[in-house]
Amino acid sequence: MLTISHFSKTYSGGKRAVDDLSLTVQKGEMMGFIGHNGAGKTTTLRCAAGILDFTEGEITIDGHSIRTSPVAAKSVTAFLPDNPDLYDFLKGIDYLSFIADIYGIDRVTRKERIGRYGDAFGLTTALGSAIGGYSHGMKQKLALISAFMRAPKLLILDEPFVGLDPEAAYAVKGFLRELCDQGGAVLFSTHVLEVAEKLCDRIAIIRQGRLVECGDTESVVGNSNLESVFLELERGAAGKSEEEKDNA
Repeated sequence: MLTISHFSKTYSGGKRAVDDLSLTVQKGEMMGFIGHNGAGKTTTLRCAAGILDFTEGEITIDGHSIRTSPVAAKSVTAFLPDNPDLYDFLKGIDYLSFIADIYGIDRVTRKERIGRYGDAFGLTTALGSAIGGYSHGMKQKLALISAFMRAPKLLILDEPFVGLDPEAAYAVKGFLRELCDQGGAVLFSTHVLEVAEKLCDRIAIIRQGRLVECGDTESVVGNSNLESVFLELERGAAGKSEEEKDNA
């Protein structure tokens, strides 16, 4: 569903945020994308979603290049950033209707989906109010509804659990698994390693723009846990950097 091949991203000024990264997310699969702040997770996700441009490597979604066939790639993708920018002057229901219009969702289908996800996230009664009056958590829920109601083939999420109450977080996990069971795919970043370990089929760990570990969750974790594996990789990389400095 998603193929990232030898992808690199360098910002103006020469900062190389991602360096020669390759990974795939198959249909029916949920992949957790793990890394410390500044590791390159958000840059990778935004380029995969077509938000940021890039010139090195290739990213395809359901066979469509995000660079040469962006409309085809984006038509089957939903992307949720870590801090969604919504139209505060609109009512919640108007925003969802706007998104439904863009993606050509008919009125019967959109009504059913908005009702289902709105109830699951406890937001239905607030949809008649202006988004500007929503809390951060409510805005996060509205953005999630707008993503799920598109029934995307690929769902890309950047820290989707931030700001959610336990009930909403539980609902998100269920909907993510449901999407994968129906043949879709999910790639999401998170700092909540316990969630990634329990929820994801595969784990990819990125450090300083480079992929340092990728595989089935069971294989990556082994007899330990994801938190221990991640910290061990970080310590090992830090120790290697110090050794390189000493040798220099």
